[in-house]
Amino acid sequence: MMLNVGQRVRLAADLRLAGSATPAAELPEESGAFVASVALAAGVEGVVERVDEHHRQQSHEVREYLRLKSLLDDFGHQMPPASRGQLEEQVEALEDHWAAHQRRMLRVTVRVRLDNGFVLDEAPEEAFTAA
Repeated sequence: MMLNVGQRVRLAADLRLAGSATPAAELPEESGAFVASVALAAGVEGVVERVDEHHRQQSHEVREYLRLKSLLDDFGHQMPPASRGQLEEQVEALEDHWAAHQRRMLRVTVRVRLDNGFVLDEAPEEAFTAA
């Protein structure tokens, strides 16, 4: 499901946020940090403030697959059979890299302001459903 800015959403599962916290009055360098934990129940609603799409970097093998596949698709029918066969073998050898890249190509995170005042930033889109 693709979320949009301004859309009402609901937390899909219970969520526990844990880590260290520092009192606001202290400087970050001071050692007043303590461990904190906040639990949010599934069903808490809020509004999407921002949607960020993170495109994965293409490896050398993926770029090479795209270049060779394009060459094969555009000019393969004009190539001598031996050259076309060699190019097909090169494309086939890189197909696993291309398939792996497609599986992890796009990651979407959102910033959601919950009705209880909490703001979840860089949360995975899958953590929410439409309200």
